[in-house]
Amino acid sequence: MRGRFITFEGGEGTGKSTQASTLARRLEALAVGVVLTREPGGSSGAEIVRHVLLSGAAKPLGTEAEAILFAAARDDHLTTLIRPALERGQWVICDRFIDSTRVYQGDLGAVDRRIIRRLERVVVGDTMPDLTFILDLPAEVGLERARRRRGNNEADRFETETLEFHARLRDAYLAIAAAEPQRCVVIDSQRPKNKVADEIWAIVNRRLDPAAAPVSLEDVET
Repeated sequence: MRGRFITFEGGEGTGKSTQASTLARRLEALAVGVVLTREPGGSSGAEIVRHVLLSGAAKPLGTEAEAILFAAARDDHLTTLIRPALERGQWVICDRFIDSTRVYQGDLGAVDRRIIRRLERVVVGDTMPDLTFILDLPAEVGLERARRRRGNNEADRFETETLEFHARLRDAYLAIAAAEPQRCVVIDSQRPKNKVADEIWAIVNRRLDPAAAPVSLEDVET
């Protein structure tokens, strides 16, 4: 039985990594096999590309080149990690996936949507998320959270963009959610983390019924 594929999307500082980890722990408590991963990155080849992208080294090449690099990283990620896990019946939880490319390189980077969709068809094919959580909060709040999180570390390629950029980013994510309500759920992430996590858990149970998932023998043995 194929596993389930859940993605978390949203702007900077919305709590994607925190909520993805919390959901993974809750699923593991039900003895569901879980793979927690991220993009860009998640596999050895993709992590190399992640460094190039987030360091800003690829920025002078333009957004089309960035979109191609993201696609290359995603192809390695899908081939070596995501698809094998799903075929084993594990649930894959990914911090960012196709919607980040659609928004950052497509809507904000002005890469032709036909290019984005063609890359998606070639690389992703039918390995689409069963459920996508779009964590939402005002851009200025997210950027302040991101600033506090990184402390004295240097901001990455996208954190250095303007407030206007991040406000447009938020609007683009909300537009995706409105266009694909069967897959996407918008979550107000201004609330306390436990309230956000509880809402996500309720939606996962209602839509995907993890209690009915096959028990992971590896989790039972450990």
